[in-house]
Amino acid sequence: MRTATRLLSGIPHPIPYQGSKRWIAQAIVSCFPKDTARLIEPFAGSAAVSIAAAFYHKAKQFLINDINKPLMDLWRRIIHEPEALSEDYRKLWNEQKGQERHYYNLVRAKFNQTHRPDYLLYLLARCVKAAIRYNAKGEFNNSPDNRRKGAHPETMRAHLVGVSNLLRGRTRLFSEDYRVVLDAAIPRDVVYMDPPYQGVCRSRDQRYLKSVPFDEFVEVLRNLNTEGISYIVSYDGRTGSKTYGRKLPDWLELLHLEVEAGRSTQATLLGRDSTTYESLYLSPALMSRIGQIPYPLRAKPEQQVLFAGLEP
Repeated sequence: MRTATRLLSGIPHPIPYQGSKRWIAQAIVSCFPKDTARLIEPFAGSAAVSIAAAFYHKAKQFLINDINKPLMDLWRRIIHEPEALSEDYRKLWNEQKGQERHYYNLVRAKFNQTHRPDYLLYLLARCVKAAIRYNAKGEFNNSPDNRRKGAHPETMRAHLVGVSNLLRGRTRLFSEDYRVVLDAAIPRDVVYMDPPYQGVCRSRDQRYLKSVPFDEFVEVLRNLNTEGISYIVSYDGRTGSKTYGRKLPDWLELLHLEVEAGRSTQATLLGRDSTTYESLYLSPALMSRIGQIPYPLRAKPEQQVLFAGLEP
């Protein structure tokens, strides 16, 4: 079908949920050294950066981890059983016809009982903003987006098969605490970290069953610096003059870059023309390997003097 052909000619994304870095993944992988042996994603989520790195031949091997075990079980099926998973999704998609809201609630209840990967894929295709959300009991509780029925089965199959072709045979999957996975990192690897977003509110991040304390994470980064590990962190950002999240401390000596992530949807709804920028922090070990700031990324103004020797 024409839809499948179009998708397979580009970068596939079977789990395009809210918070995914798929829109800036190309900018992120432009920071990878040419001799990158392996990409490690301790907070993989939709694994958008691993997919982009495979698509653009930026890494040879991949270690994908997320503490969300049902999500990683879904990733196992995506990579190793894309055709069977596609058929499971097709059945669910077809069975919903004429009863979409009721059927979504039924599948959500069944997923919370069984954690079946095909149920999770269907929920992500149908739920509001394609966002994983959990209640205090650890149950998936996001509502359906009643304006859409989810990706067409042929479109979903194209995404599943496309990702499997990129990652199968060179990817290891885990569901561990991020610190356990980082213990496997060696200097020729690149680690990309997009930890549970600090956000702009004080409530628990409902995308995750377990948060990552700021001080703990900073200490982990300090240890990675000591070990000479190359890493990139997505951690904060801004829309216009409004900033989000807590900046990582200067004493880590990270290069703080910004990448344009497009116009803010919320600002657009309010009649404002505001562009969103996401921060990337590059470790000293990584900068010593790549030697320059990849175009079109730019250093934060306060770091332009510190890194004046790097070509923008």
